[in-house]
Amino acid sequence: MTIRTAAAAFAMLGAAVIATPATAQETMRFMTGPQGGAWVPIAGALKNIWESAMPGLTVQTLPGAGVANVRGIGANRAQVAFGNSISTVDGIAGRAPFPEAVSNVCNIGSLYPQWFQVIALADSGINSIEDMRGRPIALQPRGNTAEVVTQHILQAAGMRYSDVRASFQSSYTDAVGLLRDGHAQVFTLGTTIPASAVMDLASARQMRIIDLSRYVDKMREINPGYQGAPLPANTYPQQEGTPTQITYTAHLITNCDRNPDQVYQMVKLLWDNVGTLRNIVAAMRDSTPATGGADIGVPMHPGAARFYQEAASR
Repeated sequence: MTIRTAAAAFAMLGAAVIATPATAQETMRFMTGPQGGAWVPIAGALKNIWESAMPGLTVQTLPGAGVANVRGIGANRAQVAFGNSISTVDGIAGRAPFPEAVSNVCNIGSLYPQWFQVIALADSGINSIEDMRGRPIALQPRGNTAEVVTQHILQAAGMRYSDVRASFQSSYTDAVGLLRDGHAQVFTLGTTIPASAVMDLASARQMRIIDLSRYVDKMREINPGYQGAPLPANTYPQQEGTPTQITYTAHLITNCDRNPDQVYQMVKLLWDNVGTLRNIVAAMRDSTPATGGADIGVPMHPGAARFYQEAASR
């Protein structure tokens, strides 16, 4: 091959490389929740949806929890995460349990109501929060949303952790293990209904769902995002009536400075595939772009806002 021929071949190769740009590769860290809750399987479905439709994107799911996830997004340790409206609002405002305000955290869509539930062994004699005084209870690690709500429900009853024997467990599965073995008499959780962890306990022990109606007003004084709602009849085996539990909103968050076009595509894919998510979490059966774009006190990411505006105009 002559120098001139080689140069021509090299030029053609260079032109071909320029004409075929490489797909940008990105690993997106996705903070989820504790094992036994709904966030882990939803995250697995979203990972498959996003990776299949967005070339070059790899989604890495990581364990997390509502409060930790807000901190993770604010510190850019993750690029997308689940959040709970009550704790995300507290994080942006810099209220406890956050030592300071968290910035660069934006909403990309409300998913479904979360249910804070208090479950006791039937033979424990516990029928109220006050009855938990001096008893062993299992709950999430400090700083997780359901742990914070547990602090608030104790506060609403005029109590604190020093009034109970608290055992902080890394997962709802571990908490149920303590009750099943008789090492705890109550556990608290915040997730969808029916919660698999509660179903697991019902298959092993007689249990009681504590009615929280008397605490709703006090809870709303602590955080206006709390609501009280009757647990639908027959949500769980052994359930008696429709005991009131505490509700708030589960949503997705991302960095506010994230590429708006990418966030728009992620949100569009989420709602285009909402049927898949409903098969995983029945609580999403009534979820639509209209509910997803609702104002929950957290600023909406510009890319997500564009999707919800377009959806509303259709």
